[in-house]
Amino acid sequence: MRHLLSPLDLSVEEIDGLIDVAKKIEKNPKAFRHVADGERLATLFYEPSTRTRLSFESAMLNLGGTVIGFSGASNSSASKGETVADTVRVVGCYSTIIAMRHHKEGAPMVASQFSPVPIINAGDGGHQHPTQTLTDLLTIAREKGRLDHLTIGLCGDLKFGRTVHSLITALVRYPGVKFVCVSPEELRLPDFVREDVLEKNHVPYKEVDNLEDVMPELDILYMTRVQRERFFNEEDYLRLRDRYILDGEKMKLAPQNMIVLHPLPRVNEISLEVDNDPRAMYFKQAQYGVYIRMALIMFLLGLEVPEV
Repeated sequence: MRHLLSPLDLSVEEIDGLIDVAKKIEKNPKAFRHVADGERLATLFYEPSTRTRLSFESAMLNLGGTVIGFSGASNSSASKGETVADTVRVVGCYSTIIAMRHHKEGAPMVASQFSPVPIINAGDGGHQHPTQTLTDLLTIAREKGRLDHLTIGLCGDLKFGRTVHSLITALVRYPGVKFVCVSPEELRLPDFVREDVLEKNHVPYKEVDNLEDVMPELDILYMTRVQRERFFNEEDYLRLRDRYILDGEKMKLAPQNMIVLHPLPRVNEISLEVDNDPRAMYFKQAQYGVYIRMALIMFLLGLEVPEV
């Protein structure tokens, strides 16, 4: 039985395989309508989510399976003090696979040690978000045609941004990848990413605080939200939330073939005028998220890929 807790739980070959299946799903979704007949996904979301939860539910329904679950800790027995271990032991009796989001780092790992069915980490605190990373990789592969030899700008909250941590962890395994990390001093990459991932793998990177200066050198700009829920006080959040706003003027500095990604939701870090720029891929990214989660569910359940 396989779980997905981190991007490193999948080999490069397995990621490439999932991307290939997702491309087949995009091309002919009708061929996959009954692949997961009789399977049931449980979504255990202890933390609020719109896109990730609905993307998982759409993925399972598109495969012909069914969905159960909850969308907040207050709607579950966690509000009565039930542990994650006990919850997954029980929910594993009602489902064949579980997608779990939790505000505490490591909670999905604990769940995997007790669950009778595969666990998918749908985000744990500021740690990892592997299915968003798979979504990002599919988007890059589809829109840039490759996952290697790219210069990727990461902008905003790089300290608490689990999507950034997971994306770096996955991309360092591809040759020729470089990172430009744009953030204020207070929101720079944590040591476990900078030292244990980038420096350990000898991946070129630089840390800057000015977005305009580096725009011309980027193949991809990955914008992130400054997350109010990760801050210990409102004053720091208000001081930093408007530090980077991508608008039409900044987009003029970017190469014509650069693409803009964002895991969403956005607040004000991307101006609405950018939505009409053909380089803006964040809504397309959300659609790709359904395809790659369909491929992942099939992979973890050992379901056959139909001939397309």
